Formats: sequence, structure tokens, C-alpha cells
Amino acid sequence: MHLIENYESNMQNNKIFDFITNEIENNKVVLFMKGTKHSPECGFSGLVVQILNNLNVEFKDIDVLQNQDLRQGIKDYSEWLTIPQLYIDKQFIGGADIAREMYESGELRKILEKSI
Repeated sequence: MHLIENYESNMQNNKIFDFITNEIENNKVVLFMKGTKHSPECGFSGLVVQILNNLNVEFKDIDVLQNQDLRQGIKDYSEWLTIPQLYIDKQFIGGADIAREMYESGELRKILEKSI
């Protein structure tokens, strides 16, 4: 029975990882967040949305609260324990604190200008 549970768990992880990979590869800027860009469900997610909006960046928002497997899967995928998670041009940038620091230093704008 334990082998069947592990197999089913691995299959679900593969589907989640495939979904995450697809979103990252097919969108220049992706934000895995709590809530949506129009209705963030936490302050950290709202902060990154505000930063991206201030930079006039179009981005794909993915609400991890809609799927518990996705919520855990994005953490496993990036090996980063917190949400939100920002990806630009297929690269993991970081969470809210890193995005804020990069925004304040001007580095985030430079990365976005190169990728868009």
C-alpha cells in the first residue's frame, strides 16, 4: 500500500511540476502568489504586485491558494519556502523581500528591461 501512495504522490508532483514549468516557460513574468493581482490575499503578495504595477509590467499571476498541491509544489520546485515567488524570463528571482530590494536598487527594472 505504501508503494501505491508514493507512486500516486510522485505522479501528482510530476503534474504540478509540469504545470509550473509550462507557466514559467510560456510567460515572461510569472508571480506565484496568494490571491490574484486584482485581489491579493496577503501583504507580501500585494507588495510584489504593487512593485510590478509600478514598473508597468504585464505578468501572469497564479493563485496558489486554489490548489494545495500547487502551493506545496511551487515551494518544492524552487526550493524556496515562502510565497510569493517571482520568475522573470524563466529564472527564479525570489520572494517579496528580494523583489523589494531589487526594485529599490533599480536592479529589478534592469532585469525586466532585458527580458521584455
